[in-house]
Amino acid sequence: MPEKFPYNRVAVTGGSGFLGSYVVEKLRERGVENIFIPRSRDYDLVQMESVRKFYDDSRPDLVIHLAAVVGGIGANRSNPGKYFYDNLLMGAQLMEVARQRGVRKFIATGTICAYPKFTPVPFKEDDLWNGYPEETNAPYGLAKKMMLVQSQSYREQYGYNSIFLLPVNLYGPRDNFDLQSSHVIPALIRKCVEAMDNKSDHITCWGTGNVTREFLHAEDCAEGILMAAEKYDKSDPVNLGAGFEISIRDLVDKITELTGFKGRINWDTTQPDGQPRRCLDTSRAEREFGFRARIGFDEGLRQTIDWYRRNSDQSSSI
Repeated sequence: MPEKFPYNRVAVTGGSGFLGSYVVEKLRERGVENIFIPRSRDYDLVQMESVRKFYDDSRPDLVIHLAAVVGGIGANRSNPGKYFYDNLLMGAQLMEVARQRGVRKFIATGTICAYPKFTPVPFKEDDLWNGYPEETNAPYGLAKKMMLVQSQSYREQYGYNSIFLLPVNLYGPRDNFDLQSSHVIPALIRKCVEAMDNKSDHITCWGTGNVTREFLHAEDCAEGILMAAEKYDKSDPVNLGAGFEISIRDLVDKITELTGFKGRINWDTTQPDGQPRRCLDTSRAEREFGFRARIGFDEGLRQTIDWYRRNSDQSSSI
């Protein structure tokens, strides 16, 4: 049984989203009863007036900022300006008003997209500033990385307790399976399942399949965030990952095997691959607050496939 959670009133932006749902569950497991989840229809956190109303209504002693405007490569390419502006304003204003109001701790979640395009593998937090991010998601990645600058600046000038975490690509049950905005794992699962339902003999995948990615189950990520809330009080950035990499081609093979899809894989090489490799050095998280990913990748994929099959009631052409 974990020790009593040190915060009584917790506000979770993005708390009704994919990762947020796991964070809220784990807060409740820790006995937190006062959890405030702002809904976008009630609080436009890009607007300062709404940010102030959010703090008026929630009065938190801990803010976990998960809300983001984000999507896969296609969505990033279509919305670079919106993704930059909205994410920048949300993060900057939420942290500033938290500081003004004396909120005890602010947790900012960044993104793996903040790393330079050609970061040496495994990615170490000290390499964050050694180059420009991969172009298709640089505006989003840089907007989120400004919260690291803000966090470190506020700690230096005001002694404000904020931390900055860098989760790798997430997956798991409850993910976004919309083919227009989803990330690679839910998109592949949906394509395979729908191809089987529609008796199609092929699916199409973007890029060459040669790039690598690392994936962290959202439940593991939520646990890491709360362990950091309990035990970590520095502004040095911290990776949250599983510490492995897999090529997209091997990922496709794994998902086709687990779903039972036996058709042809067409690779659309006119579409971008994104960053060449992604794999995190996760030693700082383990050293600073004892976090290690626990859910095996095959187990997590099976959970995600089973959840999608149980919950899919929409159809879309492949």
